[in-house]
Amino acid sequence: MTAQIEYVRLAQTLPPRLLKFFARYPPTLKSVTSQQEVATSVQTSVNTSSASHDGAESTLNIAVSPSDSPNPFKPHKHPETGRWHDPVFSLRRQADLVKLAKANGVEELLPYTLKGSDEGRRRREDHGLRVKGTGIGQRVKGKAWERTMKSRLGERKQAMLGMPAMVQQWKQLGHGRGWKKFPR
Repeated sequence: MTAQIEYVRLAQTLPPRLLKFFARYPPTLKSVTSQQEVATSVQTSVNTSSASHDGAESTLNIAVSPSDSPNPFKPHKHPETGRWHDPVFSLRRQADLVKLAKANGVEELLPYTLKGSDEGRRRREDHGLRVKGTGIGQRVKGKAWERTMKSRLGERKQAMLGMPAMVQQWKQLGHGRGWKKFPR
């Protein structure tokens, strides 16, 4: 009973966008921790006192499969036509919902999505940072001016070191007469 009261309080604090999402796509009883979705069984007790004379309750297993309630974040195949339908929510809207759910502490209730925190962590572990040049012995390509800057600065330094001799030669030749080293 206290758990139900806590859920009601939690639902009252959720933003309307999340409430609308959970009303349309209620969270499943399973916690999806991987991309593989397995059908789960839900046990509901049905009073069969009219059917049986002893008045005992029996349990009925109902299989809830992903096809019964498709994930709105994934494309799905139409059962009759066999054509694929796009996800209900685009990747941008998925990311917005995940951020909103994360801020309210209910991210684990959302269906599986590529934008989820768990999936992001898993991808980072599998693939690493994936920025070219950040590995061992690799160099970042950079822009052309960045790649040539070291050599240009070296040339400039050599030119500055040779500047007094150049000025002296300029003065000896008569301020430009016969001068061959005009800068470009």
